[in-house]
Parts: sequence; C-alpha cells; structure tokens
Amino acid sequence: MAAILARKLGMTQVFLEEDGRVERVTVLEAGPCPVTAIRTAERDGYEAVQLGFGAVKERRLTRPELGHLKKADAPPVRHLVEFRDEAAELAIGDTVTVEAFEPGQKVKVSGVSKGKGFQGTVKRHNFSRGPVSHGSHNIRAPGSIGASATPSRVFKGLRGPGRMGGRRVTQRGLSVARVIPEENLLLVRGAVPGATGATVEVRSDG
Repeated sequence: MAAILARKLGMTQVFLEEDGRVERVTVLEAGPCPVTAIRTAERDGYEAVQLGFGAVKERRLTRPELGHLKKADAPPVRHLVEFRDEAAELAIGDTVTVEAFEPGQKVKVSGVSKGKGFQGTVKRHNFSRGPVSHGSHNIRAPGSIGASATPSRVFKGLRGPGRMGGRRVTQRGLSVARVIPEENLLLVRGAVPGATGATVEVRSDG
C-alpha cells in the first residue's frame, strides 16, 4: 500500500487521455517525503512508517526535532506524520515520491476541513426551513427540541446549531487521474478536504 504527504494547490479540469472527457481534479504537490522513522511491534508496540514533508529552515525547528531528522539523515521538514501498515518495505533514508501511485488507483485523502464558524441547523445539518408567508417568524429556526415534564430535558446528541468544519475528515472513493513525476504533482478526481495550501495525507484505498 502506498502513502504520501501532499500540499493542496487547488482545483482545475483536465481532458482524459482514454476518451477525451473533461474531469474535475484536485492538484496535489505530493512529496518528496523522506522516511524519518520506522516503528516496529517489538520496540514500539505497533508497525508504522514516519514520513516528513515541507522544507523549512533549521532555525524554525527545535533541537530535538533537528536531532531526530539528522539521525535519519533527512533534511529539515515542517510536518512529520506516521502511516500505519502502509509501506512495510520502506527503510530509514528512503524517499517516497508520486511514482508510488499510478493513474486509476483508488485513494483516500485525509485533512482538516475548512472552518465555517458558528452555523445554524439549515447549513450545518441540511434542515428544511419554515414557511416564509403569513407572518411566520419560523423561517430558519430549528423548531422544538424537547418535551416538557417528561423527560424534562433535551436528549444528548440532538442536532442543533454550532461550530461547523475545522475538523479532521477523510474523503474516500477518489481515484488518481494523472501523475506528473517531474513536477511532483498528483491529480486526483474530485475534491479533497482542506483549504488551498493545506497539508493532506494520501493513502491507497483498498
């Protein structure tokens, strides 16, 4: 299974080579990601590979971070992410590139979704609005949320207004439309979580 870290550059459209159809894609600048650590079941209790991404100046990192990277002979990077059971054949010092993926491959992308602030039930949970005529004031109100004497409280888990977005989301069912190794670009069919410039995790799906 393949895994890599990437930066979301935005969305565009491309013409597919097989039939000429127009496909909307998200452009990801994926890798190169140096392998900075290998976790083993005997030593750490689980198996995983740690990848680094995002070149940064040394003065932006702490001494423990620099020591960890120098021990793995890796350049200064901003992000370190572990992928469990994704690439057992890797070793410290290797580098993961977009060539680990191929067109048509199914992938899933994880990232922090765009924060939308405090939103009402219509936007947050797709509630239907109330009537807008005959003097009704119940246009976007959530409506009744509980009984009176019994149970004399509101049940937990009730869908209501609140903060929307800004949480970790994994988008599945995506596929690789095109791989451009010379520019470290990965074109994925569909939309992925996060704002432009955000760092996302790309894994093979299935």
